[in-house]
Amino acid sequence: MIKPVVRAVGFAGCTLLSIAACTQAQTAGYQKAPAAIEQLLDAPAIPTARLSPDRTMLLVEQPATFPTIADVAQARFRLAGLRFNPATSGPSAASYNDGLKLQPANGGTAKEIAGLPARLKASNALWSPDSRHVAFVQKSDASAVGGAGLALYVIDIATARAHRVGLAKLNAVLGAPCAWMPNSAGLLCKVVPAARPAAPKVSDIPTGPNIEENLGRVSPAPTFEDMLKTPQDEAIFEYYATAQLAVLPLTGPAHMLPVKGLIDSMSPSPDGRFALVEALHRPFSYTFPSEMFPRRAQIVTFQSGAVKELSDRPLVDSLPISRDAVGAGPRDYQWRSDVPATVVWVEAANGGLPDMKATVWDRIYSLPAPFEGKGSVILETSLRLSRGGYGGARGIEWGTDHLAVATESRFSDRKTLMVTFDPSAPLGGKVSTLYAGSSQDRYHAPGRPITVMNASGHTVLRMTADNSGIYFMSQGASPAGDRPFVAVMPVTGGAEKILLRSADPFFDDPIALLADDTVLIRRESQTQSPNYFAASLSGGEPVAVTHFASPYANIKMPTRQMLKYKRADGVDLTATLWTPAGYSKSEGPLPTVVEAYPAEFKTRAAASQVAGSPNRFPSFGWGGSAVYFAQIGYAVMENAAIPIIGEGSAQPNDTYVEQLVDGAKSAVDYGVSLGVVDPRRVAVLGHSYGAFMTANLLAHSSIFRAGIARSGAYNRSLTPYGFQNEERTYWQDPEVYFKMSPFSYADKIKTPLLMIHGEADDNTGTYPIQSERFYAALKGQGATVRLVFLPLEAHHYAAHESLQHMLWEEARWLDTYVKPNTPPAAARGN
Repeated sequence: MIKPVVRAVGFAGCTLLSIAACTQAQTAGYQKAPAAIEQLLDAPAIPTARLSPDRTMLLVEQPATFPTIADVAQARFRLAGLRFNPATSGPSAASYNDGLKLQPANGGTAKEIAGLPARLKASNALWSPDSRHVAFVQKSDASAVGGAGLALYVIDIATARAHRVGLAKLNAVLGAPCAWMPNSAGLLCKVVPAARPAAPKVSDIPTGPNIEENLGRVSPAPTFEDMLKTPQDEAIFEYYATAQLAVLPLTGPAHMLPVKGLIDSMSPSPDGRFALVEALHRPFSYTFPSEMFPRRAQIVTFQSGAVKELSDRPLVDSLPISRDAVGAGPRDYQWRSDVPATVVWVEAANGGLPDMKATVWDRIYSLPAPFEGKGSVILETSLRLSRGGYGGARGIEWGTDHLAVATESRFSDRKTLMVTFDPSAPLGGKVSTLYAGSSQDRYHAPGRPITVMNASGHTVLRMTADNSGIYFMSQGASPAGDRPFVAVMPVTGGAEKILLRSADPFFDDPIALLADDTVLIRRESQTQSPNYFAASLSGGEPVAVTHFASPYANIKMPTRQMLKYKRADGVDLTATLWTPAGYSKSEGPLPTVVEAYPAEFKTRAAASQVAGSPNRFPSFGWGGSAVYFAQIGYAVMENAAIPIIGEGSAQPNDTYVEQLVDGAKSAVDYGVSLGVVDPRRVAVLGHSYGAFMTANLLAHSSIFRAGIARSGAYNRSLTPYGFQNEERTYWQDPEVYFKMSPFSYADKIKTPLLMIHGEADDNTGTYPIQSERFYAALKGQGATVRLVFLPLEAHHYAAHESLQHMLWEEARWLDTYVKPNTPPAAARGN
């Protein structure tokens, strides 16, 4: 059995337990969480659904529960910022579904699907443009027929039967392996080359020193994980990431295209004549992940196999530490969704530097088939064209031949714009602003444009019948909490007309328009688990489409309350208070866990906005939730707001520690004023940047009796080229790096601290050495500290055994140091 690695110093539990029991607790294998917590952890996930393009059918997906540690322990390589399984040529840790059904969108009985693999591990489900099929990727292990690998399956909707398409194995090392052809007769896929030679031999015997050098070139880089380090690494990455491009028809033999290499992305043109392909190539970087490697963009003609190169971008390794900086030259290629075959891309003005005085930051180019010439500029943006856009919108959403929506943003001042333009006119014709504001202003954000799949399988804007308005969906942030809505916004700008809005006691999340007068929503409440409903825009009670049972039907659940309170400087704050089932204040205040994750803001107004909703059904995420502890007698203040504000020219982190302590104190004080929180028995818990917060609160305050910090970074000199949203380097402001590092104040931390870290952390900046060095510093100062390394786990832990053990460690730590009215001697330091 793989065992967690545990190191402990001054563990006061040894004074409460026998020496033998204490020793066993430090050396035993995986432990189980308390039974009341285990019930929640092992409850099945709530199903999700994908709507067909013709809006008549739902594919209902049942997410699999947590994998076992044996699943996580399968072979993997950690190279070029990626983690992949050499046996399957796919990601080493991917979520999948172990159940699929078909559900009519107007309700009725769900259909079972015949022909599914006996041990279903389905991912990447895609509806065909004509809604007659669903494709998915099946992950098989070595015991399956044909051996380990990724296979393409297709479900025939008319017969509700699945079958494998061809015998080729898919390659998903560099991302999603398939896309539907516009005619719905097959899929364009990345496949493992049939004639692939033997894999490079992995040897522990060096052939010479591994050398890197930099000859005076400025090349700052964050502390990325899993980089290439040796020529052997390069060979292994290139071998397993190399794919062949092929069209896999629903029936008949595969059509192999003359494109082979490190194919990062591929997409058929709307008319089905061409494929837009982007592939990586050498020289690789030992400092940056694969997304920054040299990248070649090409157009491939399906019929002839002809390949036309559009651009060849060099390695991107010299950008300044700024989220507004991008590489020079073409980037972000895509097809115009609304015309047969026109490729579009973005080029940065001024070399991609974040010049606040520049009037043009990006130019969008368009080039129709046969792709001759340099292309024409169809829009100039005053900010950076968003890759994700505010509220989930992509950089560009295509509508009609004369209408598209572009989302622009600038991180430095959190500004965002949403504009309409004419993609068929020079420089976009008359450009109209739909929205301008702060990307952090949730109350006024319009949300994201609703898109639908057109006949070619590409997405386009959902317009009103007369094309005068664009449908939008929004989470509907408000002082009362999130109240999602569907609205129409005039194409010329102006106020949105809200058509449907969630109202108490429900949280109605809009999914898609079923018709001009009907919306598919996902409804839930505090006591009602999520299900899909058809809601009429004219009013009336929504009609249930699905009938998923509550996963917690036989479990006594904690109760929830949204809290609103103020920080000492007047900033409005929120938190969600959970108390054990049946708890009454007459029982007295409870031991409490405060969970938080600090967030930076540029304005007090944005920092004061309410996030979340009191109407959501309880959710416990990947297993790291603090709410579990309400099941064993604790009050939990979940997601307590800890805003770090820097208005105007000031940077948020200039006063990080002061604002952090004030925010935490305000949360505890308000909980105490309610009569729920016992001020003498409070712990603080955080993950990642929240772990960093936890350590800082223990170093700079005496609010808490204990702390739990998971997968954190504690010494900012080890992340010298920025961290989180801090863009100043260590050499530009060493004082900020020193003051924000709890490592600098290890001698001040006397409060018991439990540290947990994934042994194979893959997150930028949170190398496991951060916990090792912080533990050593605390140990040297005589602190009460316990460090647990979870074998094979990344930044977020996956294996059921790991999550069980994590919750056991946390519950035991809380019961030892927080729950008793009289703390153990080791907990009296602060």
